[in-house]
Amino acid sequence: MVQNKNNKAIWNTRIKKDTSSIFKKIGSSIDIDKRLFKEDINGSIAHVEMLFKQKIISFKIKNKLVWGLNKIRNEIIKKKFNFKYDLEDIHMNIEDRLFEIIGDDAGYVHTARSRNDQVITDFKLWLISSTNEIIREVNDLINVIVKNAEKNVETIMPGFTHLKNAQPISFAHYLLAYVEMFKRDEKRFKNNLENLFENPLGVAALSGTSFNIDRNYTSKKLKFKRPTNNSIDTVSDRDFVLDFLYSVSVCSVHISRFSEEFIIWNSDAFQLIKLNDRIVTGSSIMPQKKNPDLLEYLRGKTGNSFGNLFSMLTILKGLPLSYFKDLQDDKELVFKSFDQIKDSISILKEILKNFTPNKKRMYEFANIGYTTSTDLADHIVKNYNLPFRKSYQITSKIVNYAESKKKNLNQLTLKELKKIEPMLKEDVLNVFDLKSSIKSKKSYGGTSFENIKKMIKKYKRESK
Repeated sequence: MVQNKNNKAIWNTRIKKDTSSIFKKIGSSIDIDKRLFKEDINGSIAHVEMLFKQKIISFKIKNKLVWGLNKIRNEIIKKKFNFKYDLEDIHMNIEDRLFEIIGDDAGYVHTARSRNDQVITDFKLWLISSTNEIIREVNDLINVIVKNAEKNVETIMPGFTHLKNAQPISFAHYLLAYVEMFKRDEKRFKNNLENLFENPLGVAALSGTSFNIDRNYTSKKLKFKRPTNNSIDTVSDRDFVLDFLYSVSVCSVHISRFSEEFIIWNSDAFQLIKLNDRIVTGSSIMPQKKNPDLLEYLRGKTGNSFGNLFSMLTILKGLPLSYFKDLQDDKELVFKSFDQIKDSISILKEILKNFTPNKKRMYEFANIGYTTSTDLADHIVKNYNLPFRKSYQITSKIVNYAESKKKNLNQLTLKELKKIEPMLKEDVLNVFDLKSSIKSKKSYGGTSFENIKKMIKKYKRESK
């Protein structure tokens, strides 16, 4: 077995003194980037096959390199690979092992490329796969929400503004609002793929290479759509990292908003939903407590995704072209955000499968706060040909009267209503029915049961 002569570091012949221990510690990223091993090996094999196609290396060397790389892949998968911290990262660990397996011919693997383009290629390949994984997870989450909505089309609850009862709505309509949010998240992640599909391999350190390489060939082999256009921009570009971190942050915001509302609705003050014992925790001192810890966990974790995004923005701010060590943290930030959003989506799906709406409480709560006042104002406009502002004033007087008598609007008699506005007729009493109010909101995107059923069908079609 041949030992790699450059075992300490590839630049050891230039740097004469041993690296300080503190620099070795901060310079090593193997614990973080070893999850890129598949992408690194796939990228190297595509590069080697291109070098052979372009007659830069021989058929024999190409086969030795590909065989050695495949052997390393299997060793890592089977957990038989020895990761060396002195070799800094996954790229040099794989290359070092390749020297051990096939000897000095391993040196051909790095012909016409640099770690700079190698790293970005690996990172983009990983992000393409991971972004598609998140897209699938978000789509699955949407389906879970739609299933809940389908069961609650005629579940009536109050819609809130400023956390005050505003108008009666369907609980399904509320749930479908989050479907729209997560569909935008799904679209954001899909849009990110366009920039990820540009192939960095072949730009080398920053200026390209004098070898007669074929970047279109490696693009096709690695399933990129096209090679990048500018070698300097390519090695310094981390916009695709920002895109991913931003998309995760926005998705985390939506998860956090949902969590906050469910925390409020599960509280003793609201009691609009009940959480299954599978997703709550107890108290160490208060025997009666059932706490919504998972929802609080989701709400809290959102801050981490923001931190990862702002860390990357700060690293890039004022960074000259092209590559600098500052960029080493990009992978750790992305990996953390990926792991977090994947876990958060899984947790939210579990919560959605383990809660029950308190339909009776929701209906009773929707009757509090004069939620059909706007329906009354609209009724007066439509039936008595008054401008809305005049109708608004009449309705306000009726609400004030009901409040003074400590009555809900549906408890008022026609005689009481006529004292305030004599022109009102008996049909006005139908306006105060919660179900009638919801049914009347037929404008596209409104809360009517008919609209909701159509939207559920639409979402089901789109998820197939």
